[in-house]
Amino acid sequence: MQIKGLLPVLLLLCIGIAAQEKPSLPQQANIRLAWVPAGTAPAQSSDAQLSTQAAGETLTLEAVVREALEKNPAVQSALHTIAAQRRRVPQVRSYPDPMVAVGWAGNITPFSVQEGDPSSNRNVSVTQQIPYPGKLKLRAEMASREADASQADYEAVVRRITADVKAAYFDYFYFDKAIQITQKNKSLLEKLSKISESRYQVGKGMQQDVLRSQVEISLLLQKLTMLDQQRATSQAKLNNLLVRQPESPLPPAADVQPTAMRYSLEELYAMAAESDTGVQRESRMVEKSRLAVSMAQKEYRPDLGVGYMYQQRPNMPDMHAVTFSASVPVFYRTKQREGVAQAREELASAEKSRENRLNELKFELRQQYLAAKATGQLLDLYTKAVVPQSSLTLESSMSAYQVGSLDFLSMLTNFTTLLNYETDYYRQMADHQMALARIESLIGVDLTAAAPGQTAEQQGMRSQR
Repeated sequence: MQIKGLLPVLLLLCIGIAAQEKPSLPQQANIRLAWVPAGTAPAQSSDAQLSTQAAGETLTLEAVVREALEKNPAVQSALHTIAAQRRRVPQVRSYPDPMVAVGWAGNITPFSVQEGDPSSNRNVSVTQQIPYPGKLKLRAEMASREADASQADYEAVVRRITADVKAAYFDYFYFDKAIQITQKNKSLLEKLSKISESRYQVGKGMQQDVLRSQVEISLLLQKLTMLDQQRATSQAKLNNLLVRQPESPLPPAADVQPTAMRYSLEELYAMAAESDTGVQRESRMVEKSRLAVSMAQKEYRPDLGVGYMYQQRPNMPDMHAVTFSASVPVFYRTKQREGVAQAREELASAEKSRENRLNELKFELRQQYLAAKATGQLLDLYTKAVVPQSSLTLESSMSAYQVGSLDFLSMLTNFTTLLNYETDYYRQMADHQMALARIESLIGVDLTAAAPGQTAEQQGMRSQR
């Protein structure tokens, strides 16, 4: 959408009107106010060219997302959590540590024996507990599912940070545009104010026209002050996500193209059910809970033990002993049985938690989808109806003002209304892109990427150069 091309035209038009305010010159009729359609590169005024050259470097969305993911501590924390969970798998798969014991039987003096007593001895023993077959494997699989869940948590952090960075970037982009538009609006109003002064001096205008234009300029100064404060806040938020100092300077945001939603709501539901990180995490926890039920059932099976003892006896041959042991689940009613019941309750809880996430997911998707569709329709309305119609209205009012059939205040109202629509357009564009960024975090798909075989026009993109 080429709304910005309107401002240089208005500037030239105002200068033309000022040149006509001499009483000896006739009024010029048929003034045309051109609105440049999308995809057309308008000629820039010298002021616009200087502004573009002064801007130099721009802040791109890809750069800020990449920097945030590289430096944000929440992402690094999630990576360390995954590494820690993966380290648990070999631990729970290993056998318990063997027990080594050293002792004696005889005198109270350490390691002393009694001569002539065959029961007196020095001894060393080693015992090893051996879990029932299958228990170690189940424990390792449970730990692996927890690691998979932490992997989903990491992906959730990455998507959340990406969505937050995009939202902050689009907000920052909007305030940049709003300030630029308001400054141009102020410059044009100052020229209109000089025109009204010239008309008043030659007796063709009214003093209230001059006063009203000055009031409008003061209101724009107030608006610029508020926009500067809001831009500073959005800049601090973006710096925070980039792990920079809040007051760190940032170059102007690069131009943003509105992206059309090319998926239906049902398609988004299906995509989110497969790739949403919350659903993935809950699914891993369901799998872990199923393994926990199997593990609890295996607790009825006894763990085994094997031991070896060496005894050194005075004046007698050394003695060797081997022992085998097994745990006996005599308290199964209050231990193993309750353990199985607990595991089944945890499995039911995990399944319901996954269902709840799927339910919440549909609400979040629908909320953002409706926001994206509404803002997309508004963008289309601004492009095809609001701006062209307002442009024609202003064109007509300025022609009527020149011939004296319309008062200055009406023309000024139409002028400020049209220019305010451009600010509204960029606000809707920022909100539209924010909604798409939130949807991206739920479905795991970059909606700004072009679909195979589609052109920019087919996606509804409009150049903002």
